[in-house]
Amino acid sequence: MQVHHTQRPLIPASPSLYHSFHLPGATLVPVHSKPFTVKKEPLGAQFCGFSLRSSNVGKRRVVRRVRGEVKEQTQEEPGVVVKRAYPFNEIEPKWQRYWEDSKTFRTPDDIDFSKPKFYVLDMFPYPSGAGLHVGHPLGYTATDILARFKRMQGFNVLHPMGWDAFGLPAEQYAIETGTHPKFTTLRNINRFRTQLKSLGFSYDWDREISTIEPQYYKWTQWIFLQLFKRGLAYQAEVPVNWCPALGTVLANEEVVDGVSERGGHPVIRKPMRQWMLKITEYADRLLKDLDDLNWPESIKEMQRNWIGRSEGAELNFFILDTEGLECDIKLTVYTTRPDTVFGATYLVVAPEHPLLSLFISESQKKSVEEYQDVAARKSDLERTELQKEKTGVFSGSYARNPATGEPIPIWVADYVLGSYGTGAIMAVPAHDTRDHEFAVKYEIPIRWVVSQSDNTLDGLGTAYTGEGRMINSSNPSLGLDINGMHSSKAAIRVIEWADKTGNGKKKVNYKLRDWLFARQRYWGEPIPIIFLDDTGESIPILESELPLTLPELDDFTPSGTGEPPLSKAEDWVRTVDQLSGKPAKRETSTMPQWAGSCWYYLRFMDPRNSNMLVDKQKEAYWGPVDVYVGGAEHAVLHLLYSRFWHKVLYDIGVVSTKEPFKCVINQGIILGEVQYIAYRDSHGNYVSADAVDAIGEHSSEIIPGDKILKSGDSFVLKENPHIRLVGRAYKMSKSRGNVVNPDDVISEYGADSLRLYEMFMGPFRDSKTWHTSGIEGVHRFLGRTWRLIVGLPHSDGSFSDGTVVTVEEPSLEQLQTLHRCISKVTEEIEGTRFNTGISAMMEFINAAYKWEKHPKSIIKSFVLLLAPYAPHMAEELWHRLGYSNSLAYEQFPQADPAYLKDSTITMPVQINGKMRGTIQVEEGCSEEDVFGIASQDERLSKYIDGLPIKKRIFVPGKILNIILDNQNAQVGLP
Repeated sequence: MQVHHTQRPLIPASPSLYHSFHLPGATLVPVHSKPFTVKKEPLGAQFCGFSLRSSNVGKRRVVRRVRGEVKEQTQEEPGVVVKRAYPFNEIEPKWQRYWEDSKTFRTPDDIDFSKPKFYVLDMFPYPSGAGLHVGHPLGYTATDILARFKRMQGFNVLHPMGWDAFGLPAEQYAIETGTHPKFTTLRNINRFRTQLKSLGFSYDWDREISTIEPQYYKWTQWIFLQLFKRGLAYQAEVPVNWCPALGTVLANEEVVDGVSERGGHPVIRKPMRQWMLKITEYADRLLKDLDDLNWPESIKEMQRNWIGRSEGAELNFFILDTEGLECDIKLTVYTTRPDTVFGATYLVVAPEHPLLSLFISESQKKSVEEYQDVAARKSDLERTELQKEKTGVFSGSYARNPATGEPIPIWVADYVLGSYGTGAIMAVPAHDTRDHEFAVKYEIPIRWVVSQSDNTLDGLGTAYTGEGRMINSSNPSLGLDINGMHSSKAAIRVIEWADKTGNGKKKVNYKLRDWLFARQRYWGEPIPIIFLDDTGESIPILESELPLTLPELDDFTPSGTGEPPLSKAEDWVRTVDQLSGKPAKRETSTMPQWAGSCWYYLRFMDPRNSNMLVDKQKEAYWGPVDVYVGGAEHAVLHLLYSRFWHKVLYDIGVVSTKEPFKCVINQGIILGEVQYIAYRDSHGNYVSADAVDAIGEHSSEIIPGDKILKSGDSFVLKENPHIRLVGRAYKMSKSRGNVVNPDDVISEYGADSLRLYEMFMGPFRDSKTWHTSGIEGVHRFLGRTWRLIVGLPHSDGSFSDGTVVTVEEPSLEQLQTLHRCISKVTEEIEGTRFNTGISAMMEFINAAYKWEKHPKSIIKSFVLLLAPYAPHMAEELWHRLGYSNSLAYEQFPQADPAYLKDSTITMPVQINGKMRGTIQVEEGCSEEDVFGIASQDERLSKYIDGLPIKKRIFVPGKILNIILDNQNAQVGLP
């Protein structure tokens, strides 16, 4: 289609305009006589007779003026458009420099205690070499909006940033490259910091901390010493996840399918002497205090399940010798269903049970040892997975059931963990699904002891796990008869009997295990403990000796024997006890990465204090954290460990609150762009996705988006719509090649557009799929906002220095539009529904484009509303409106209830008593005004034009009835 312009001639391209819109690699492309099509969306670049084109292949876009707005026009042609809806490339660096030079967001050390506080915190990032991808700023943008919003509401805001910088990845990189982990970590931190600053986040960078700084980990070590002095830190021989290739112990969450998460190396279970923290001492408090927290219920439930409190009984089963007589060895089992003891037809012990070697028969010894070796290579998660087939091996020995007096076999199976309960269970196959599956597989007897009715459940072929009436549960000779009782009462009776006869006792148990707190690594906090040479006694170093710093090492490789890399620093390892003068050795394991991130939220309150962890007055003011935002992957361990340390610090008077985080919010994941997968058979022919399972051998490939069609709910090949594809979005990762670098997005669209898009994609807590094309919508919105306030660009592409706002008084309609927007944006920020807050601002701009004039008082308030979301543009517009200071501490607009009411009413209009339509009038409108509106209404005027009116019947706010002259009414329109 050829478009002809009649209102404005084409303006030749000028060097100044080219300079204004220039990006590296861009070239001028004249378009004076080219045909083009018109898109309806207003964009914000002015049509000036040329477009900008890079050397790549893509679309060329130009724009023209249409009814006072700028419209985009496109045509297919080699070249990628480089254009800007507004000069974000000039605005954003300008205001970032201003904020940094002016320390706009610095939280003063001297607190104004008369003001309310708001402490908003992001979960500590680990600064990897890959830098940020667009998924990372999602949470950071949300906390920044909240921080800016609260500042403008008059709160003292604490909004800091720091780095969880110790850890295995940096150490592995050091081993591979020979580069000291300190240098790679600092380089990564610098990159992260630069990227975060480019997004305009209002962090108080003067409070920046890093876990690798000695002045920081001095206090991590101090906390460890307090734990040690209170018996909460101890050493024990425990089975651990040992990775020979990495030369270190791994936490359960660092092991996936039996291999290390980093590197994919085999991991085995190996007993080692390790430092442990007695988190189990705080299990009840950690459980109870969850009820008072404003956290997602799913997160609280995950913590409850991890703690796993249960009430039951410990029962004793004595081992039988070859003659069938009881030995001195007994197996103690923990059960939550002591009522089912008569149904226990076998015992199961964990492969790592400490007593196992004492009762294995000679004939079964080899089989058991082979089974133990296989089990040692599995993670706890693999072993306890419900869906997996249960495996086991007979120990060759028997124990006596204390209730029946019968001998029952002892099996070894890896679905029982040595770290849970006593490491042994009584198996009741009739009433436990796992036990039933195991018993059926190995042909072990099944005895039914709980019934829902008067009939037994024998022969149903599945386990009944509920409560009911007890059957087959009597042994008068041993003094126990629970037949006919309900399960709950029977359980109490069994516990009383066991306690009286010495066969057991009541027991509260937890799934929660003590925290394994040692890593055989170099890059971590040194543990401030020494061991005396003569006695091996563990001695804490003096607090005055803190921080105990890491020695410089050139060789970070693991020893392969389990000895940590620090053992190579012989001069550092050898020391003396400062109190006794005795020779000693330092602990050479280091703390896990969790340590530094357990308490950093406290250090942000007082980051430069060299005399104490945190000043009491500052902690009492700032604590607890009001809003803590981060990924759900930290729902259990990080949050649980932080809560544990906080409670210890509360007990010793360091902190004034029982909990560290008042409100926790988990943001959703941003998935990479949808990838479209096509399948080919063994001959290379495309096959539809729903036929893949039937063809056997096949291959897959990713199809570019421009070769895809949407067909109903499916995606198909454009060249062959019969071939259905699979469209799937994955979490961003380098391995999938779907990572989007925020630097690239900022370069093309600006930081404000990226911030706005991530908030506009959908509900903050939901997972969302990234669509680069989607950012254009919010970019257009910002462009429209800019042009509404600043005006259209000049012919050379530049903009006026001021604005096009007026000083006149706003109309009622304008005030109503503004205050509805204020009300909605305020409500949505407070509810963290950022996407709908943006929608409200878009609606305001749409309405404002219909106004002939734009009063300064209206625009000023809107700019303040925009500020938390798009701070760079808001600051620039604020400056152009004539204000010299930053708007960061200006009062956030407040909605006036008077303007939130709908002051218009619907008025019915009758002609000669017959309803002919309705009109919209202002509340309190006079009869004359109402009649005037009705007379001009297109639907009503046809009934009364030119006809004499006999009288009007007007009820204010209710109805207008126009009575025409009877004679003339007869010849009027029907």
